[in-house]
Amino acid sequence: MELWDIYDADKKRTGRTMKRNDWILQDGEYHLTVLGVIRRTDGKFLITKRTMNKAWAPGWWEVSGGAAQAGEDSKDAVCREILEETGLDVKNAKGGYLFTYHRETPGKGDNYFVDVYRFDLDFTEQDVHLQEEETAGFTIASLEEIKALAKEGIFLHYDSIKEAFEA
Repeated sequence: MELWDIYDADKKRTGRTMKRNDWILQDGEYHLTVLGVIRRTDGKFLITKRTMNKAWAPGWWEVSGGAAQAGEDSKDAVCREILEETGLDVKNAKGGYLFTYHRETPGKGDNYFVDVYRFDLDFTEQDVHLQEEETAGFTIASLEEIKALAKEGIFLHYDSIKEAFEA
């Protein structure tokens, strides 16, 4: 059973945990998620396509990410998620934390912080090994291609993370 830490409005751990996807958070309580943008040395980005069996945004494009597990810090979480979903190890890659945003859904128990990272990594398509349960494919995309997917409405979180691609 996967547990997530519960955070207060100042992004401090409360000492309490919740079960994964057990939306029990009160207003003013949050869980922590992470997103990792990976930029290749040629300036293009690794993006993955969500599987069609996802309950939310199936078939959309995204960057790797997910929830931080209880006791796990943000950077460890993003490195783990990227490794699990793409097979790429970014622990020693150039780059790191960029910014945090948050979402609140009053009365629904699903409030969260999102720590956004960007890593610069020299890799080839052959280095990418997808987690089949999470991803249905990948591409190495230019910023213009990512913007086009966002304009079509099929790139997850783009409006919240676009500065991570442009920084």
